[in-house]
Amino acid sequence: MKAIQADVRSVVEQLLDSGTIRKGFFVIGCSTSEIAGERIGTSGSVEIASVVFDELMQIPKKAEVELAFQCCEHLNRSLVVERSVLDKYGLDEVSAIPIPKAGGSMASYAYKHLEDPVLVESIQAAGGLDIGDTLIGMHLKRVAVPLRIEQKSIGHAHVTAAKTRPPLIGGVRAVYESSEVEGSCDE
Repeated sequence: MKAIQADVRSVVEQLLDSGTIRKGFFVIGCSTSEIAGERIGTSGSVEIASVVFDELMQIPKKAEVELAFQCCEHLNRSLVVERSVLDKYGLDEVSAIPIPKAGGSMASYAYKHLEDPVLVESIQAAGGLDIGDTLIGMHLKRVAVPLRIEQKSIGHAHVTAAKTRPPLIGGVRAVYESSEVEGSCDE
């Protein structure tokens, strides 16, 4: 457990040091089975979830983000958030309570340990962390960009981090930074 804690702590530090975590939602997808070296969805661990959760909760203490813990596909990848977050962003609550076998150990643990948890169907996060290839992309804003961190795994689970950026629209005449603006576009 100490090795898993050290891995998560390293990931959290690298995410915070990157300076790319923006205000808003930060989605967490986590397979405790994969962390343990097993196939996703086969041997979830509340003990691993506890260690991971405690370290991940450092993120909102140091960055202006709302953590959203993604459930597994048995609950359609819904997300566990605080009720205050649901109210703040006008999200729609769904009727389910995640348990280890339907929602996953991480989401179940988060549901039991957040102050006033609820389940929501979807969000549009500015970034996220995928531990164990849980497929968080459906909850990221357009356009998702890989965030390269040195720590590539937590336990045995592959780790992928993402940030988002606004879509670049226009063509060859488009300007993307205010320092490039000159003249007008009168035609």
